[in-house]
Amino acid sequence: MQTPGAMRPERGASLEAALRASVEGEVRFSDGDRALYAATGSNYRQLPIGVVLPRTVDDVIATVKACREHEAPITSRGGGTSLAGQAINVAVVIDFSKYLYRVLEIDPERRLARVEPGVVLDRLREEAEEHGLTFGPDPSTHDHCTLGGMIGANSCGVRSVMAQFYGPGPRTSDNVHELDVLTYRGERLRVGPEGGGAPERLATELKDLSDRYGDLVRDRYPDIPRRVSGYNLDDLLPEKGFHVARALAGTEGTCVTTLEATVHLIHSPRFRSLVVAGYEDAATAADHVPVVMEHKPTGLEGIDEQLIEDMTLLGKHVHELSLLPDGYGWLVIEVGGDTKQEADDRGREIIAALEKAKGGLRGTKLYDDPAGEKHIWDVREAGLGATAFVPGQPDTYEGWEDSAVPPERLGDYLRALKQLAGRYDYRSALYGHYGQGCVHARWNFDLTSVDGIRTWRRFLEEAADLVLSFGGSLSGEHGDGQSRAELLPKMFGDELVEGFREFKALWDPDWQMNPGKVVAPHAITSDLRLGPDYRPARVKTHFAYPHDGGSFAHATLRCVGIGNCRKAKGGVMCPSYMVTMEEKHSTRGRAHLLWDMLQGDERDVWRSDDVLDALDLCLSCKGCTNECPVNVDMPTLKAEFLAHHYSHKPRPRHAYAFGLIDQWARLVARAPAAANFVTQSPGLARLAKAAAGVAPQRRLPAFAQTSFQAWFAAREQRAGSRRVLFWPDTFTNHFEPEVGIAAVEELESAGFQVQVPRRHVCCGRPLYDYGFLGLARRYLRRTLAALRDEIRTGVPIVGVEPSCVAVFRDELVKMLPDDEDAKRLARQTFHFAEFLARESDYEPPQLTGRALLHGHCHGRATNAFAPEQKLLEHVGLVVDAPDSGCCGMAGAWGYERDHFEVSRACAERVLLPAVRDAAPQTLLVASGFSCRSQVEQLAGPKPLHVAQVLRLARGRSVSDAGQARERQESRVR
Repeated sequence: MQTPGAMRPERGASLEAALRASVEGEVRFSDGDRALYAATGSNYRQLPIGVVLPRTVDDVIATVKACREHEAPITSRGGGTSLAGQAINVAVVIDFSKYLYRVLEIDPERRLARVEPGVVLDRLREEAEEHGLTFGPDPSTHDHCTLGGMIGANSCGVRSVMAQFYGPGPRTSDNVHELDVLTYRGERLRVGPEGGGAPERLATELKDLSDRYGDLVRDRYPDIPRRVSGYNLDDLLPEKGFHVARALAGTEGTCVTTLEATVHLIHSPRFRSLVVAGYEDAATAADHVPVVMEHKPTGLEGIDEQLIEDMTLLGKHVHELSLLPDGYGWLVIEVGGDTKQEADDRGREIIAALEKAKGGLRGTKLYDDPAGEKHIWDVREAGLGATAFVPGQPDTYEGWEDSAVPPERLGDYLRALKQLAGRYDYRSALYGHYGQGCVHARWNFDLTSVDGIRTWRRFLEEAADLVLSFGGSLSGEHGDGQSRAELLPKMFGDELVEGFREFKALWDPDWQMNPGKVVAPHAITSDLRLGPDYRPARVKTHFAYPHDGGSFAHATLRCVGIGNCRKAKGGVMCPSYMVTMEEKHSTRGRAHLLWDMLQGDERDVWRSDDVLDALDLCLSCKGCTNECPVNVDMPTLKAEFLAHHYSHKPRPRHAYAFGLIDQWARLVARAPAAANFVTQSPGLARLAKAAAGVAPQRRLPAFAQTSFQAWFAAREQRAGSRRVLFWPDTFTNHFEPEVGIAAVEELESAGFQVQVPRRHVCCGRPLYDYGFLGLARRYLRRTLAALRDEIRTGVPIVGVEPSCVAVFRDELVKMLPDDEDAKRLARQTFHFAEFLARESDYEPPQLTGRALLHGHCHGRATNAFAPEQKLLEHVGLVVDAPDSGCCGMAGAWGYERDHFEVSRACAERVLLPAVRDAAPQTLLVASGFSCRSQVEQLAGPKPLHVAQVLRLARGRSVSDAGQARERQESRVR
């Protein structure tokens, strides 16, 4: 075990004890907790001494006091999205994001907001929009980055252009009014403009510093929108109002701890329109930035051909890319107005100006609807994910990813930067905030060999010289941290860097605030997460990991740390984080722990209790496979881990009860009444649930008296013009045959001859949830053998249970990537609504009314949800599809005793309130068996499957059994 940081064990134990005694919040010093906070999105890794999650400002004060008494350094952390290494250190990390996340006050008249440092930017923006206001700077991580982190790194973003033209300025520091800060020595100050809040002695020293270095600051600081590198000593100048708060912004936690911030808000245009202009290349597009900026847009971004090529190779945003006008480099221009007409007119003015300027313009397009605009912004915001892991190309890394130049010189800088990179055989898309001269990139640096790291370091020297020759800044958005701080003397000179040291010393004379960052920095090539000593354990795996070169280690490395999985709402990923706000219950946290696991002894690799604990609340929802920008596949990683972890020891009881449900159901089918007597009788049900590890609050589903396969075998074969094979999944077959019956009848109504396997078949879906991967492989091979004729003759396979269809579309090809029949089956398998949607001559029955539709997570990940919504609308229903994410049941996961509360919290986040608020006549629809069970058990009527809705529309009863069914049917009578 590594001793916490550089502290002696007894000293570390004393610090931990002092923190536990004085902090109401959470104090964490375990190996696993420290590993969670050892890396972010940067190239670096440093194991912290410990982690504190304060509940109150008093907790922060107590934490700093305990650290001071133990001479322990401190690092502040928000969303952990930083790319320069400034949020990690061998220090006590204070994570503000879990508890200190409130918007304390909004003053619409003064256009000010007072916030806690852990508040997520979008939360502030949502509350500000109620007053027609917004916060200007908005990084692409706006739905999960924190204001404290933005202040520390001096973040910017797309609408920094709006803040530049219509607010105090483009950077976060420009939008800071006051800061409530705490020094390492325990002095609490509220500082602001004109030296306000600074004690007389400190104010005098700061003025003296400004006087001595003022001329040098005026001479060496580039006058550009995105000068983010270095300390903001320019804000101490008299002409800048001696603004102490703004001088502290951007210091990356190296001077003080921020307890509270008061920030400026700006007018938010009621309507936005988007213009995209295509050019012959990105540099030519950049040449026309000044033309656009004359019209004062609210945003001006640039996209190059390389980014589009990378997205195409990844299959990302295919539809969105087709909407772009002709070209090989694009300007994405947002304009605002108080009316839609005003916004559109401003867009047309810019188009006219660009057409007049000509110079390589290939085409323009005005997007004046929110959906179209969102599609284009999705393309832009997907930049990092599209450039990190490109098929057939080396991995890419940050390290020179946010340089900035005067916007009017951006075109020439792009040409020169591309030429420089070419000499090193480096490749990257060059996109970003063109309106303010900031370029984003991820390069194919070799960070695992001595020669590769040496070459990278030489490139950084030349790249720094290049950007400075253009009058630019090393950093235009992400800060210096450890990535660029060693290069600051090039930009500012040794004398001014000494001024940075003096500034830090005034606030932190003990040099314990985030040491080794910005001032007296660690070497750029030290503390690398990879480095020449990177040798992860070589492990044999069940899955093939075809997108990771067959490497489990690379699959864990795939997480680049930007933290999209930490959003509090929206989409599916990551349901457990949304309700716990715990780093270890995010996709990023789990990936980092799995990565850390592989750095240990190969004999102990799969034994980690920290990893087991983190994976326990993973619902295997597949949200990350679709929504993570780099497609981290946590369900696969979890299944792999569990398979090895339990390879030589028994699993928990519930793993056998639920993982082998197809075998139990097959056995029960011989006497379902007897089984139901046990599971549905109150006294016996309690015993059954206790034996199976089921939460006592749950009701076990009743087995059907007649299985779906038995029903189908007993009926006459119906004629049809085309064959289709219906997949009898375990849940439909043994618990809800009425869903299968409705689906078969609708397929027959559509003209198909439906076939159903007569023998027992199962995709093995529950096996993956509990790591029975050897058995899962056998199930897959058995399925391929059973369906061989249908597979090779191209017969479509249609399923009604989304998770089972997803096995054939996803797990099958990951486990058997070289099996041609497996590939065929993956291509030939369809979700029920998806299959009907592709039939051009299919006309569904009509039904009027409203429907509340919840999409199954696995269905969302494998193209089931949009066809379901479209089909219901085609039927004639008005469909409400709330962004409900995961229902929290996740197969059998929500039945387990230890998961009930989190499961319920997932459902209560959006889904159950929407169900309760739905009008009595609204039809509840959900295609997943587990989703329907969750709603029924926690909110009332059991939703219908889409197939059952179609059956209702044809005037037939969904089922003769069950009061819940009757209540549902009555909704549309």
